Amino acid sequence: MASPRKDFCTLCKEDNVISDAVVWCTECEVFLCIDCEKHHKRSRTSKDHTTISAGNYHKLPSFIKGTSNMCKVHDRKFELYCSFHACACCVHCTTDNHQSCQSMKPLSEFLKQVKLSAAVPLLEKDLKDLNKNFNEIVEYLKKRKGTNSEQKTEAIRSIRSMRKSIDDHLNKLEQQLLQDLEIEHSKLKSHMETLLVDVDKRANQIRQLQNEFSNMTKYATELQTYVGLTEIEKITSKEANYIEDIKRGPDLIERNFHVTTSPTLASILRDVESFGDITVETRPCNVSANAGRKDQAQRLLPIPTIDQIKPTFSNTLKVPEGKQMRFLECCILPDGNILTFDLVNRGLLMFRNDGTFIGSIVSFKHVKEEPDSVCFVKDDTIAVSFYTACEVALVDIGRRKVDRNLKIHKKCYGVSSDGQVLVISIPDDKYIIVMNLLDESKQILEGIHVHRLSLFKGNIYGTNFNNSTVSCYKLSGEMLWTFNHQDIDTPCGTALDKNGLMYVACLKSDNIVVVSRDGKSCRTILNQDNGIKNPWSIAIDVKSGIVLVISAMKGKDSLLFKL
Repeated sequence: MASPRKDFCTLCKEDNVISDAVVWCTECEVFLCIDCEKHHKRSRTSKDHTTISAGNYHKLPSFIKGTSNMCKVHDRKFELYCSFHACACCVHCTTDNHQSCQSMKPLSEFLKQVKLSAAVPLLEKDLKDLNKNFNEIVEYLKKRKGTNSEQKTEAIRSIRSMRKSIDDHLNKLEQQLLQDLEIEHSKLKSHMETLLVDVDKRANQIRQLQNEFSNMTKYATELQTYVGLTEIEKITSKEANYIEDIKRGPDLIERNFHVTTSPTLASILRDVESFGDITVETRPCNVSANAGRKDQAQRLLPIPTIDQIKPTFSNTLKVPEGKQMRFLECCILPDGNILTFDLVNRGLLMFRNDGTFIGSIVSFKHVKEEPDSVCFVKDDTIAVSFYTACEVALVDIGRRKVDRNLKIHKKCYGVSSDGQVLVISIPDDKYIIVMNLLDESKQILEGIHVHRLSLFKGNIYGTNFNNSTVSCYKLSGEMLWTFNHQDIDTPCGTALDKNGLMYVACLKSDNIVVVSRDGKSCRTILNQDNGIKNPWSIAIDVKSGIVLVISAMKGKDSLLFKL
């Protein structure tokens, strides 16, 4: 048995003294022995600090024990809280990274109600429900595992039973054919043996007659020879006629055995390519698991409003010297790298999030039209839609090649994906295709008229540049809201940040608009004063807060901003 872990007083260790620790100070983040704890409680600066026993400290999760009150960058204590970025800050953080944030408040004010907030019992209930759900799923999976084993055993029995039936039937047919062969062979054999006996007998008689003829010519008188010749002539004439009769008759006809197997048997070798098929029938499970509440963190952490969104200019996509590029569509990959379509070279290009050029990914010079939308799917796969070609190309950016083309058979425009489904807008016919990426099954959502779209947390956000509206739908097709505003003129590209706020590139009003989560209000956050001119496409990196805006067919207007 392992010995219990011992903690030593942090302060005593600094004086090269080893003392067993009894408590942990959550404010100072040090272990204290009995003596040091007494001084700690008497000190004016630390008497109000909260301490816990060393044993209880080790009961805390590792990610909690790794949480410090000090800023790792500036080595200063956290004193402020930024509601927009949902993080604690020291005084130096505010000048380095939060100059434009208007939602700073004292950290103590934010934290004092955390344990008393409604989130604590709600999360406790969620954990209890999740534990119950996982236990039910484990039991369900164990039962399914046993059921599948029984099904496998039954399938093996069925396969072997069919094989035995086939073998028994073929053995029976084979035996019958062998019997028929034996009968025919016996008939031929009997006939040949009878004929052979008769011919052999006559041949012996002729051989004997040859000897008698030789003796007759040597020792018989002339009269005896005359009589003998006459008699021998009769015999030879009779045997010659016998031979002629045999030759003309059926007895010497050549008879050969040939076996012709049934054409049906031959077709088995030709047409039967498998013994059977294994199919897995899917049915909904009977586990009534409650998945719990969505957006749990949002009940605890405040969500920035559209008034708090104040992006700052960061950079542009840098065109390599001596090259001409005109950017159109774009998306940002999970690793932060940027993909955009170059109209000059008709291919996908990759940039870093600081704007530096990485290289070309794949060429579409064989396609007569430019793409209408680009989105990340999963792993190394992106989707590129082509309107008049009525297809969506799936590109493997790792191997730098088009993996396959999905024929849509309708003019398709915007595409977006969450890695499980691919949503495709069909604006001319006012519907959306939701394609399951696992089996490519499709669901049609009628009555949704959008051109460009984004898929975020199970909802579809779309823009319609004909009537200058933006809309939000559930994946079931139910409309949640639709919105129009004088600041939104010909909305094109759209993207969402980590908080579910919708950003829209408005072509004719030369601006970027952010729309509230409920679709009831909006605010222009970038316009011509920020270098925005005819914005066509927009992409957001939810991790870094980088926003990429690309103007319509103007490579020089590819701008990077920081939220």
